Amino acid sequence: MQKDLQLFTSLAEKLLTAENNDPVVDPIPTSELYEQLDLTLSEEPATDTYFEETLEKLVLNTPRTATKLFFNQLFGGRHPKATLGDLLAVMLNNSMYTYKVAGPQVGVEKEILHKICDRIGYGNDSDGTFAPGGSMSNFMAMLMARDAHAKAIPTEGVTKKMTVYTSIESHYSIPKNAAFMGIGREQVRYIDTNAVGEMVPEKLSAQITKDIAEGFAPFFVNATAGTTVLGAFDPIKPISEICKKYNLWLHLDGAYCGGVIFSSKYTHLVKDIELTDSFSVNAHKMLGTPLSCSIIVTQHKKHLYDSFSNDAAYLYQTDGDDYNLGKTSLQCGRRNDALKFWTLWKSVGSKGLEKMVDNQFYLADVARKYISNHPDYTLYSFDDSISICFNYKNIPAQRLCTALYQSGELMVGFGTFRNQEFVRLVTINSGNEKKDILHFFKILETFVEAHPSLVQSEVFQQ
Repeated sequence: MQKDLQLFTSLAEKLLTAENNDPVVDPIPTSELYEQLDLTLSEEPATDTYFEETLEKLVLNTPRTATKLFFNQLFGGRHPKATLGDLLAVMLNNSMYTYKVAGPQVGVEKEILHKICDRIGYGNDSDGTFAPGGSMSNFMAMLMARDAHAKAIPTEGVTKKMTVYTSIESHYSIPKNAAFMGIGREQVRYIDTNAVGEMVPEKLSAQITKDIAEGFAPFFVNATAGTTVLGAFDPIKPISEICKKYNLWLHLDGAYCGGVIFSSKYTHLVKDIELTDSFSVNAHKMLGTPLSCSIIVTQHKKHLYDSFSNDAAYLYQTDGDDYNLGKTSLQCGRRNDALKFWTLWKSVGSKGLEKMVDNQFYLADVARKYISNHPDYTLYSFDDSISICFNYKNIPAQRLCTALYQSGELMVGFGTFRNQEFVRLVTINSGNEKKDILHFFKILETFVEAHPSLVQSEVFQQ
């Protein structure tokens, strides 16, 4: 183990150097992947020297998500204290289903969950758990809602057509989850949004009324705190009033931007969050924690337990249910995703998390101001969002983003809203500064100026 730890340290140092010198890896085409890298698995062991050389080549050719030029996904950066916690979790290798095998790590998880419940105004009957990702957090919310609506479903199965409601701009996990849980994709109702991507409550109410009249059984509404493309926040209070009228479960999917609960300046974006039945947030997004770190909390501890507990005498042999976390988890064996967020939160405090969130909005303001002041750009996004959507010189966004990626210049993605395609710059790396955002635009402009024919070339349309 000591030898392998030394190898890890050596590889980590080489990676950090490479990240500084070459923030964007030249991508290996899929057609050449197995030619450029030896990924084969053989009957005979590799020699130590060949193993180390191969591993180094693999590490140094993997996309670098922690650099100043990674804007492609809804995560990025690397906070050292959170990384420390993740490395320790690997070394400790505890499974989080019982106190017997996880010990004080159970207390770490419970402290995070209780602090989040307190922060958003959930009551004494609240609780939560860590899920494998934001999609599974939404899945857990939908399962609790389904079982709360019809208690016989876990034993007898779904016997009637139940309907789910979500914004047309919401995460793609909602229809996937409807398929997983036996509701069916066709029973998902996509509610229209306004000009900035927020769900329109009147449209929601009208659709629910229509479905009830046609014999459907509505049970779940998914609101979003930070839609995937525009970063919009659905209005909680009017949606909650509709849910109460029809006795529906209201979930707030804050996987992307739920971290605003830590900011006194931006917490208004999830005003009335205490009216929701459940809330999810990914600490690996706005809160700078390594993948994955997904949290779901609910006002109703009973429903969390009822939907996910199952007796197993071979497993639950000591301590009470409150400390045997497998009783409220989607999984059985589960890695310790809480420790890395705890080491971050413990080291910087809630005020440090607030600074991280506020800096992301500041960087977004820097980007919007730059775009607004330059006539070659067209801005499609709005204030109070960390998704900055724009086009440059009317170059098709997909073509531009692909060319930047294939040339090893920048990693940034594209999106669409109401049939308008645009570049989507996400300022979610709280380690970035104003100069890094301005550098992003400089690289983009220089690339277009130097390679106009390359950007327009058909080869980048695929």
